[in-house]
Amino acid sequence: MSVAYPVVPRYAEIDQQGVVFFGHYLTWCDEAFTAFQAAVGYPYPEMIADGVDIQIVHASLDYGSSVRWGDEVSLVVENEQVGTTSISSRVAVRRRSGDAWEDAVTVHLVHVCVDATSFTKVPVPPRLAEALAASRG
Repeated sequence: MSVAYPVVPRYAEIDQQGVVFFGHYLTWCDEAFTAFQAAVGYPYPEMIADGVDIQIVHASLDYGSSVRWGDEVSLVVENEQVGTTSISSRVAVRRRSGDAWEDAVTVHLVHVCVDATSFTKVPVPPRLAEALAASRG
């Protein structure tokens, strides 16, 4: 299961080169991952209520083409792996090109689960692990 999260690049997100400034891709990915988490059945607020939070410990971006102001964009989130304390995900930042979609940027994220109060590392909650496993179908 993948979840598509639509984005419309705002003028304020465009740099002097006329393309989306790289830092904004990570903001979009954060929003898309939160939507993905809700779509797989374990919304972020419920995870926090259960005493667990997640933190990004790694993010890498691979650029294929530029995204510009006004482009139609969709972020497609897929779970790649669930470890003992971490979750690896892939986010395809897709841009409409005519009648087709092309991957403009590919983002790889690693989240680590932490106690929501002490921020010490904890195992991936079974509910989240099961939801992510089911999303891989």
